[in-house]
Amino acid sequence: MLTLFGKPEPKLLDRLKQSVAKTREQLSSRLGPLLARGRAIDPQLYAELESSLIAADLGVRTTKELLNGLREDAQREGFQDAAQLKAALKARLEALLRAPAVTTSDGARPQVIFVVGVNGTGKTTTIGKLAWRLKQEGRSTILCAADTFRAAAIEQLEAWARRADARLIRQKAGADPAAVVYDGLSAALKEGTEVVIVDTAGRLHTKHNLMAELEKMKRTAAKLEPGAPHEVLLVLDATTGQNGLAQAREFTAQAGVTGIVLTKLDGTAKGGIVVAIARELGLPVRYVGTGETPDDLAPFDAGTFVGSLFD
Repeated sequence: MLTLFGKPEPKLLDRLKQSVAKTREQLSSRLGPLLARGRAIDPQLYAELESSLIAADLGVRTTKELLNGLREDAQREGFQDAAQLKAALKARLEALLRAPAVTTSDGARPQVIFVVGVNGTGKTTTIGKLAWRLKQEGRSTILCAADTFRAAAIEQLEAWARRADARLIRQKAGADPAAVVYDGLSAALKEGTEVVIVDTAGRLHTKHNLMAELEKMKRTAAKLEPGAPHEVLLVLDATTGQNGLAQAREFTAQAGVTGIVLTKLDGTAKGGIVVAIARELGLPVRYVGTGETPDDLAPFDAGTFVGSLFD
């Protein structure tokens, strides 16, 4: 049985491993010689390790924190060999990625999920894949086409709704997005629908009026279902690297993001952005996009991700 935010399934863990192949190749070429058995631990090793982690897009702050921790580990445990640092690095990376969950969705019916992010990140496609997963669970779903500024977004969501056997709530292009949210939640409450997923406009995080509109949508949801939205998932394109982290900071401050969905991880050699996001924002990565088909959305697992980077 699948679970929306539960333990990852084995096949999807394999896809998560495949999605970090480019990052693994990049790191292996750099870290392999650095952390080889027999190499002494010295200042030059730490300098090269710092360059390698920054090149993988972990970011300067996260990298420096990791290195400080590794120096403490080496001194405390009496490491003599660079290979001993490898296990310590993996353990520290995994610890950074185990960000605490900040969901308030337990027991809510319907569970209301807002999906936010700028255009081009794969936001609407991600919603479709989430709906598909819910279909596999046998859970009823309503999709709200609240990205009313783009007729193409409504049409795309409509196609996914058909594929996932989910009901679509929509209005004409240009309609008030909060009105779409109202209609969607009203229908869910009346029909006993289990999950409502709201597609929001691909708003730039610098546009104050669009963020104000998102707040209006959230207030509308809360009037009908106290505590809603229970999840605010931010979809980020992994290939944007540190720019994506800047987006995440703004959305977290403005929209109350509870988790990250990282798309296009398989298209970048800089998958360290996953670590930077978790470290700097304290947000869990919920899912990773691993391809174009409905099944290509892997639940994120810290241990599998870190192990895949090295093994």
